[in-house]
Amino acid sequence: QMSKSTGNFLTLTQAVDKFSADGMRLALADAGDTVEDANFVEAMADAGILRLYTWVEWVKEMIANRDSLRSGPANTFNDRVFASEMSAGIMKTDHNYEK
Repeated sequence: QMSKSTGNFLTLTQAVDKFSADGMRLALADAGDTVEDANFVEAMADAGILRLYTWVEWVKEMIANRDSLRSGPANTFNDRVFASEMSAGIMKTDHNYEK
């Protein structure tokens, strides 16, 4: 955790140099989700960097194996369940914004 009062302080430039801009975005997004004072946790920035790295590696793997992936119409049971859940989520989101 970082706190100026305890002497554990980084400037924005130092933090971006240490964690990358994306690592900072993830940690800052998680820092203030409650009514408590926002608190930047270095472990969250580190974990964010690892998640990003894992995601990039997965994307590279999917691109490399693109020819072996399924193609054709999306009409299996699992496809229909996925489409239904996505539609339900969109309806909930649209409903919340109409108020």
